[in-house]
Formats: sequence, structure tokens, C-alpha cells
Amino acid sequence: MTATADLELAFAGPGALAELVRARSVHPRELVELYLRRIEALDSRVNAFRVTLDEQALAAAEDVHAGPLAGVPVAVKDNMALAGEAVTLGSRAFEPAAAPADAEAVRRLRAAGAIPIGITNVPELTIWPWTASDANGITRNPWDPSRTPGGSSGGSGAAVAAGMVPAATGTDGGGSLRIPAACCGLVGMKPTRGRVSTHPERESWLGLNVYGALARTVRDSALLLDVMQGAVRGDADAAPAASGSFLEAAGRAPGTLRIAVSRKIPAGVIARLSSDQRGAWERTGALMGELGHEVVQRDPAYGLGASLEFTQTWLRGIYEQSRRLPDRSLLERSTRQMAIAGRVLVPERRRDGLRARRAATSARILALWDEVDVLLTPGLASTAIAAEGGYGHAAPIAFDRAARFTPFTPAFNLTGQPAVTVPAGGSDGLPLSVQLVGRPGAEATLYSLAAQIEAARPWAQQRPPS
Repeated sequence: MTATADLELAFAGPGALAELVRARSVHPRELVELYLRRIEALDSRVNAFRVTLDEQALAAAEDVHAGPLAGVPVAVKDNMALAGEAVTLGSRAFEPAAAPADAEAVRRLRAAGAIPIGITNVPELTIWPWTASDANGITRNPWDPSRTPGGSSGGSGAAVAAGMVPAATGTDGGGSLRIPAACCGLVGMKPTRGRVSTHPERESWLGLNVYGALARTVRDSALLLDVMQGAVRGDADAAPAASGSFLEAAGRAPGTLRIAVSRKIPAGVIARLSSDQRGAWERTGALMGELGHEVVQRDPAYGLGASLEFTQTWLRGIYEQSRRLPDRSLLERSTRQMAIAGRVLVPERRRDGLRARRAATSARILALWDEVDVLLTPGLASTAIAAEGGYGHAAPIAFDRAARFTPFTPAFNLTGQPAVTVPAGGSDGLPLSVQLVGRPGAEATLYSLAAQIEAARPWAQQRPPS
């Protein structure tokens, strides 16, 4: 192949690549070799991968010619079990013990024909909306290496944006799929709580954290969720049953929707919306009207509870996660401080009360969807911040920096609703974004609307500088 043909193949996306494999036009080994070459050429500047699985991926490529993801290399975030590989959560505090089996979501990807090609970097314990750690260094945004690709699925976002892999898994406990999507010009769907199994964990971060994937287009995101969805015995939550294929939903018109637009920042969060992100949100709201939807100004009833209860649940989840580490003395300073805050501010006697308070706050927020079908918010408060984010700072400084950067995402981890971040233009060479939020179980509606936006304002051919 020529260099141009290689480049086009690298950015073709998992759906198109699987079609080529099933048609025997491309061999899976060719795809694995292509992406390994790109990782070797690019990752020294991006630092998306903790480890690549060269031999394992090449061996797997010999036998895969069927399935919705036939022969498609995928990257796996370093908090999802991959059989035979260590899960380290970006920390030096883990002993390098190999996982005995795949996480359920990874198992489903393999069963669909996907080939794990590497494990992507995360901030320690996947806490922050940037990707930097003592264990693995700083991960950088392919659009501008001085900026972050977001977090905590930042390695996955950087790898997909740079064309080092066509798709990657991620998790989202406060925006950790949607934030990298926003920073890197990708589609990041946070599914309804319980849509994708978190097995072997019963739940993650007391139910805040859900599993999903990152891709360049709406259709590819929908395809990945079709493959990954499904609960198993022992899961703490199960989402409402899907009415059909998400990929099919992405291929049909959404009909006329009632769409609320809001740039309200939840109470208790100190943040300021940049003019370029506000412009992206305003333009997308205007586009909704042009496409025939009913657009209304409505704010969710966040109250103070949304921020307070999210933060308490998040801190308690970090503390409980830290208790499972073999050597907590090796944790970074800010991680230790966050874990201590979770133990002190949310002691065991108050843990169960978090769920009752979360249910009441969620019901108040969800009341908006009695009036509307979708909520449109800005994706982030600004374009991608400095690559280091709050890395190296004490927890209060890092916490403040994170809150100012990502005020629009955490509330919907509290409620468990589906929310997707999609590209919305650019500013100074960096992607801009908006977030679409649906009622529980309504991923199909979000995919239909997101695909309509994508058709009106295409973004798939926009790529970072080589």
C-alpha cells in the first residue's frame, strides 16, 4: 500500500474495517501491522499506550474473519481486565499480577472479532480529567501536544484521535469518556447505568462509573455499544432494555424532538464558560432549530445536591478503591489526599445514605425529561487545558482545576442517564464540543440526533496534524 492508502485505512473506522475483513479485501494481520507501525511512529510524542500487545495481536489476527468487528484492532483502558495482562490503573501501587480473564465488556469485543492491541494510559486510579501519572508520565493531545487529551480515558482518546487505533474502550465516572471525546474531536457515549456490564466488578465507584468506548463517528460509536451492551448475573444495575440496534438508530432520522438548551453550571461549582465553547453550544442550538426540532430554554434542577452528592460518592469510591491496593504508600500525593477525604468526609456509617440522597436528587433533575426529549449543554468549559492539568499539585488545587474544566458532565453520572459528547467545530486548532443528554435508556434517541448533527456538520475528515 502507499502511504496515502495506509493513512486512509488507519482512519477508516471499525465498521468499515470489519466490512473489508469480512469481504477478504484486507487481512486482519495487515490491520494489526498497520496500527503497530503507527503506534511506533507516533506514540513517543503522544504517550497513549502503557503497553502494546504485538505478539498476542498478531497471533489473534490469523483466525478472525467474521463478526461485527471482524479483525478490528482495539485499545483497552488500563482499568478493564484483559486476560493475561496486569491492570494497574496508572499506579505504581499495584503488583503486576496478570488478570485471569477478560472483563465482560472486553470478552464481548473479542467475541465480535475485535483484537486487543494495547493498553492505554490513565491518571492514577482514573481520578482526574487529564492523563498524567508518576507511573507512566504525561499523555498529550494529538491536536496540540502542549494540551491534555482529557481523562481519565485520555490514553484511549489520544490513540483514536491520532489514528493509532480505530477504537478504544473507556469508562466514565464523572465524564471520563465524554471529556476525552471533547478534547480530541471524537464521539464519546456514556451509556445508561447498567447498559454495559462492569463485571468482574459488581459496580464501580458506587455506581458512578460506567463502561463504553471512543470512536470517530456516531455510527462507529453505536456499533461498539451494540457489541458491548448487556448485563450479567451479579451486576448491581441493569439498564432499560434497548428497543433495537443502536447502529440502526444512528441510521434513521430522529423525528421532531423537543430539545432543551442550557449552559447552567451546577450550584457549588466555580467555573466560567469560554466564549468559543459558548459559541459552539449556541451554533448547535441554532442548528437544532434549522433541522426542525423544537428548541426551548430550560435548566435542569441541579440544586446544590448534584455537586455535593457527586463529590461525596466520588470521594468514597476513590477511598474504597485505594483500600484494595497492596502498597498505598506508593500512591501519588493527590491520590492519597483524595482517598483520605473519602474516608473522613464519607465514613462507613454515611455510605448507604448516599444512595437515598442520590435517588432524590436524580428524581428532581430527571423531571426535566418529562417536558423534553434531549438536553443540549456545552461539552466542557473550555478547549483542552495544559497537558499536565493538575498533576503534581495537592488534591485541593487539582480538584478545583478539574471542576472548573468539566462542570457539565458529573451530574449525569449521578442520575445514570445516557449522555454523548460530539464535536462542534474548533478554535485555535483544538476541538470544540457539545453534550447531548437523554432520559434513562434513550441512547437510540441520542444516536439518531447525533448522527443528524454529524450529517449537517461533518467532522470525520478532520484529523490532527501528522
